[in-house]
This record gives sequence, structure tokens and C-alpha cells, in this order.
Amino acid sequence: MSKSRWMIYGANGYTGHLIAEEARRQGLAPLLGGRNPAAVHALGSLLGMECRVFDLEHRSAADEALADVAVVVNCAGPFSATAERMIEACLNSGTHYVDITGEIAVFEHVHGLGEVARVSGIVLCPGVGFDVIPTDCVAACLKHAMPDASRLALGFDSSSGLSPGTAKTSLEGLKLGGKVRENGALRDVPLGYKRRDIDFGRGLRHAVTIPWGDVATAYYSTGIGNIEVYLPTPPAVAVGMRLIDPLRPLLGVGRLQDWLKGQVQRRVHGPDEEARGRQRTWVWGEARNAHGERRIARLETANGYEVTVHGALLAVRHLLDYRGPGGYFTPSQLFGERCVEELPGSGRIVIRG
Repeated sequence: MSKSRWMIYGANGYTGHLIAEEARRQGLAPLLGGRNPAAVHALGSLLGMECRVFDLEHRSAADEALADVAVVVNCAGPFSATAERMIEACLNSGTHYVDITGEIAVFEHVHGLGEVARVSGIVLCPGVGFDVIPTDCVAACLKHAMPDASRLALGFDSSSGLSPGTAKTSLEGLKLGGKVRENGALRDVPLGYKRRDIDFGRGLRHAVTIPWGDVATAYYSTGIGNIEVYLPTPPAVAVGMRLIDPLRPLLGVGRLQDWLKGQVQRRVHGPDEEARGRQRTWVWGEARNAHGERRIARLETANGYEVTVHGALLAVRHLLDYRGPGGYFTPSQLFGERCVEELPGSGRIVIRG
């Protein structure tokens, strides 16, 4: 691929803005893309960067906007509304695609396009942020340490705040309930499906299963057919999750979703720089085999948004110089199983038996 320019689409959103600011600090010059002319051009004026305004629903405009772009970083969530259209434009223009999604359905959809991408010679690598670089690397390292593992549990403990986009995506996902992988297949389960006590790295915490992206991606990284992801949750909240599970269909009603998203837009602004600097994240993983043996992995990283910013830029640098095959990749497959250790603020993955 001879093209050398790259783009942040959804640059005017919380995380896109952070990536653009860090890119400038590192001497990089991305194109700033999005569909809101005022917001995109305001950011372009602030950072001194070129802008391209286009709506992904206008296919010819999207194809034209990416014609000279080697790599696009899609930051416009929810990705259920943008990934398919953006990837279509990438396939038409010969542009590598990465995004910062954590949406299971998006990971599954993009994986299904792997053969088309391979033939086209372009890379599709969703989830190059906190979703799912740290947990994906932990999963891959555990598979390396225990090749015959048949069960994988992952999780993280963080006090990181939410951006508006993440909060809205979480609201959309409420109606879907929980999700795990069993015997190689994704399975819908109730909210708060399983509970256990876990030491993520700073003491024992009560935790509950959540529908995190790794139930999709870790399967493609490791081939392990049984995967769960856990998040620390107070016991009373975990019980409450099970109690409200029958009400999930109501949480997906359009008017209620619109009202809730309106509240997010007014009240949620994402953590500021000082908060991001002090809010660390602890990542944990456990692999088990049929003989009952197990391996435990732990990793400490920076705030999730800092991981996302630097993970996205790691992906850009890698793909601007990329000479390998096209297709679908997870972060650990494309950048290496310990790529998270290259990100500022990240420690090393430590595995114990």
C-alpha cells in the first residue's frame, strides 16, 4: 500500500479528541474526520489539522474521503452504527481499518469479513483500545503458558470514568443482557450470570460476569472455547442485576433509550487529564485445563482511556509500515501477545502457576 496518510473518524468525540491531541504531541498529522462540520472544523482549527467532513451513509462521499488514506481509526461509536459502513468504504478504497469498539456484535461481524479483507489485502483490527488490548494480550500469554487450556476467565479492576460515547454504548447493551462463550459458541445469559471473588491485583474483590468484547476476540486469539469476563461489583449490586434481568426488554424501548442518552449527553463528560493520570487499571486472567491445572496472569496498566489513545497510535504506526497479509486480526495477533507492555504506563504481564 503506497498511501501514507491516516485519519481519525469521529475525531470530535471524547476519545477521538484525545487521540488527535496525543498525535500532535508526537509530531503526527492525522486527517480529522466526522459528520459534524462545526465540531470537526473547530477541532481542526484548535490543533492545526486538516479536516474532512462526510457522513458514512453517503457511500460515494466516504469512498472519496478515504481514497488517499492508508489507515482509518474509527472512534465514532456506537460502532454498531458505523463499523459496517466504514469497513465497506475501506474495502472500496484499500484502507486498513481499526477501531476502539468493545461491542461483541461488532467483533463478530468484522471477523466474518476476514476472508473478504484477506483477498482485498487490507487489515481489519477492531478493538485497538482498552477494549481489548490488555485483556487480549493476557489471554494470548495464558494460552502460550498453557497450550491445553480449555477454560479462560478474564477481568479488570478500574476506577476509570466513562466518556459519553462509552456510556451510550453501555445503555444500548442493557437490553442484550450478559454473554459468555461455551464450547466455542456465544451464549446469551442473564445479567450477573456468575459471581466469584477475584484478586485482580489490589486485593480480593467480589466480581460478576459482564458481556465484554473478549468473549468474542479471545476465542480468535487463543482457540479456547469457554470464556468469561469479570468486573468487580458489590454483592448487593450483583444481586440487583439478576433481579432486574427480566425487565431488560423495557430498557431497550426507544423512548427510554433516547431519554437515558439525553441524560448522558448532559451529565457525562469523561475523566479529565488529572483523573486519567491517577486512575490505574488492574487486569487479571485465569486459564484452566481438563486436568484441573491453572495459570494466573496479572497486569497493571494506565487509565483505560490512556491505553486506548496509545493503543490506537500503536496500531497506526504498525499499519503505516505494514507489508503483511490482509484479513481479520485481534490486537495480540497483529501486534504481538505482549504489545500492551509497549504502551506508556503499562507494566509487564506476570504469569504464575
